[in-house]
Amino acid sequence: MTPHAPDRGPRPRAAVAMSPDAASAVLDPQSLGEFRRVCDLAPLPVLDDLSTPRARSVLADVDLLITGWGCPPLDADVLRAAPRLRAVVHTAGSVRGHVTDACWARGVEVSSAAAANALPVAEYTLGMILLTGKRVLERAHDFRVSRTRGNWLRTSRGIGNYRRTVGILSASLIGRRVVELLRPHDIDVLLHDPYVSDAEAAELGVERVELAELFRRCDTVSVHTPLLPTTRGLVGRALIDAMPADAVLINTSRGAVVEQEALTDAVRAGRVRAVLDVTDPEVLAPDHPLWDCENALITPHLAGSEGNEWRRLADHALAETTRWASGAGFLHPVRRERLAFLA
Repeated sequence: MTPHAPDRGPRPRAAVAMSPDAASAVLDPQSLGEFRRVCDLAPLPVLDDLSTPRARSVLADVDLLITGWGCPPLDADVLRAAPRLRAVVHTAGSVRGHVTDACWARGVEVSSAAAANALPVAEYTLGMILLTGKRVLERAHDFRVSRTRGNWLRTSRGIGNYRRTVGILSASLIGRRVVELLRPHDIDVLLHDPYVSDAEAAELGVERVELAELFRRCDTVSVHTPLLPTTRGLVGRALIDAMPADAVLINTSRGAVVEQEALTDAVRAGRVRAVLDVTDPEVLAPDHPLWDCENALITPHLAGSEGNEWRRLADHALAETTRWASGAGFLHPVRRERLAFLA
């Protein structure tokens, strides 16, 4: 697609469409000021209901929407109210919730901050790989209880990260960032992704293997597969049971990619360990047995951008808006044909 140059001059008309909470988190006053230097930004409050008279008045004259969590669907009715709309800059990852077929049919250009949001998830994953390799959390707990160090020269040879084998399930944006962050470490990295060739795997510096081999050979498997009809329950009982004793399963993708019951059984039996930033359901029932398993670490879907990391998302969207306003096109476009492979 040829980059779109706005037809009304160097400053496109833009508006913010997302939930008020998302806007408050991601777009601080400084960020909003920077957007105003690039485009004519519609006055606040943000648009979180695109059917109101005020929203329709704003949409009638908008070239670009800056979207985020809680943006309503940009369906055919909304597009009729926004005849000038030619671009969407999303301040978060997935655009599935609001970019509709009607947008693609019109040829609306779409950019996402998925690449920016991938970094904190990859950082979380790297941290958990290294921490679990040294069994830091369990040993810290034991130290707090015993308050004595013991004989460190008798440390099990299963503890440590030298020549540890880590498996990456899917070469997604996040999966690739994890591979990148692992490069400085003395860790062997295996990858399973049916869409990655041996040659591309070699360029990434990883060994490409089949799915069953990934789980059979790896001390740690990190799941980065988007939740699609073909990946629901992908990590099932057979794969989990094939993992080496004391292996670690890390999931920062979507809970339903992993068969929850099979993983729970393996963790409760003490055969594997788990680090879960996502579960199925998103919050486990209060009486779910995983809560009480010392070999399971469950975090509240915090790996993605939070706190000061939201500013990275705003900066990313600002850079994309600046490029589009200049006629250069997006550096991080979302392609319709790639949606089937994205989270």
